[in-house]
Amino acid sequence: MNLTPKEIVDYLDKYVISQHNAKKTIALALRTRYRRMQLSQELQKDITPKNILMIGSTGVGKTEISRRLAGMMKVPFIKVEASKYTEVGFVGRDVESMIRDLVVASISIVKAEKEEENREKIENYVLNKIVEKLLPPLPSGASESKKDDYQRLLEAMEQRVLSGEMDDKIIELEVEKIHVEFNDTNLPPEMAKVQESFSKVFSQMNKEDNKKEVTVKDAKSILKSEASAKLIDSASINAEALKRAEDGGIIFLDEIDKIAVSEKSQGRNDPSKEGVQRDLLPIVEGSSVSTKYGVINTDHILFIAAGAFHLCKPSDLIPELQGRFPLRVELESLTQETLYKILTQTKNSLLHQYEALLSTEGMKLVFEDEAVRAIAKLAHRTNEITEDIGARRLHTVLERVLEDISFHADEYKDKEFVITEKLVHEKLDIVVENDDLSRYIL
Repeated sequence: MNLTPKEIVDYLDKYVISQHNAKKTIALALRTRYRRMQLSQELQKDITPKNILMIGSTGVGKTEISRRLAGMMKVPFIKVEASKYTEVGFVGRDVESMIRDLVVASISIVKAEKEEENREKIENYVLNKIVEKLLPPLPSGASESKKDDYQRLLEAMEQRVLSGEMDDKIIELEVEKIHVEFNDTNLPPEMAKVQESFSKVFSQMNKEDNKKEVTVKDAKSILKSEASAKLIDSASINAEALKRAEDGGIIFLDEIDKIAVSEKSQGRNDPSKEGVQRDLLPIVEGSSVSTKYGVINTDHILFIAAGAFHLCKPSDLIPELQGRFPLRVELESLTQETLYKILTQTKNSLLHQYEALLSTEGMKLVFEDEAVRAIAKLAHRTNEITEDIGARRLHTVLERVLEDISFHADEYKDKEFVITEKLVHEKLDIVVENDDLSRYIL
């Protein structure tokens, strides 16, 4: 969370080409959160996050930015689609469930941290349990020499278990019933608690023999869950997770344009759209939401909304909701040069993915620079003459070029196959220039 704005932008640059304004705005919003946490409690309460609205065509990097942020940050982060929510009274997800999803995400982060802190204790618990099964303890009246021999055997057995030598050995394990949590965040918290209570009652009534024969390898993962439940206090995890979600939580609200009601439609196509906006408003403005882990206040949760706004405008959102997204950033459409850079400069680019996939067949795939430029040019041309779907067009175009090569990959084992500009034009020119074909194939 203490990354500088430059470091955040540098990280995003590895995966998302161009869109500097969007990256800069998000980096500043994230840094402001860190700065706020350094202030006094009294001042923290008054500094509310500046929510962001990203506007741009499909495939220009809005969702990719959110995916990469989630991978980079160790703060509670969830990505949700606004289109899957409905107002109360309609069948669908309740808007408040996104806050409960955020709390669940926060609990996962805190739990993973606590498990890492207690890793040594958990590993010792697992090791002792497995060694006990493989090497039964000595009887109480054993002589000193027997105890010394047993100790040497014990140390040798521990080493064999740690090295994985005993992984295929079958042992009998008393599997404790692990309490399964119901994380249906669309249920009201009271109903979720009732459901869990019933679950506990039935698990206590069902007292069948829990002994199972499992391999040592499987026993390690089973006992790890058991050790984690015994050694880590769930109440402290929940309290810490709620606090983190309140102070540092980020919700990426994708497809927000799908709940905007344009003047042309007059709301006839879906009467619940405006209702979703009204339900969303108190959450974005700041309110208290009940979860089964406790009440969470949404005042300081950062909302990043994104939408293509093809069929409507940001002004078609209700004015109160517009006012809660003061930072507006418009993402540029992708040029031919940008598409080329996406193919060549991003970490784990599509070209690198195809090269790696076909290398598993023993085949070396090589892309000439002129061929890559031709792919970018034809993808850009297709975007111009049909629907502009941005970088997603590269997936379709590349698959078209490599389909036959991928199908016959086994014939090129231990050989090199070069993708030339001529081959790209052979595969794509007919489809791109024929308007009807490009609409249905590309």
